[in-house]
Amino acid sequence: MIQSIIDRLQEAGTPFRIAGGAGELANVKDQPPATPAFYAYIARERSAPSDRIGRTLQRSAADVAIVIVTSNLSKQNNAAAAGDIEALKTYVRNKLIGFMAEGATDPFEHVEGELQQALGGTVWFEDVFTNARYLEEQ
Repeated sequence: MIQSIIDRLQEAGTPFRIAGGAGELANVKDQPPATPAFYAYIARERSAPSDRIGRTLQRSAADVAIVIVTSNLSKQNNAAAAGDIEALKTYVRNKLIGFMAEGATDPFEHVEGELQQALGGTVWFEDVFTNARYLEEQ
């Protein structure tokens, strides 16, 4: 699922210079080696009770976090980077709302977004999307 999201956000015309998953995000110390960047990972999974008597069939929702990072020191008080993050959020949301990721049975919906950090001209923003798939007893 995550690779299909990364591929979608890296299609022709992408504003992002680098992309990765949770492993790449874990390697970032203060800021990515290039910006703008994004990192996608499954942040949370929740499953509902089984809908069947006998064999198990569960709806399992996955929250996928997209951490967007950008740097721009061309204005004081991080103003340029803050403006840039708005355009990047719009790009990500436009590409993922309604997107059917690999392995999903429901299209993506936006859940929430939150500023993670703004420091030294670098802004970190996390957007969370959800979709679902069905788990079935084999």
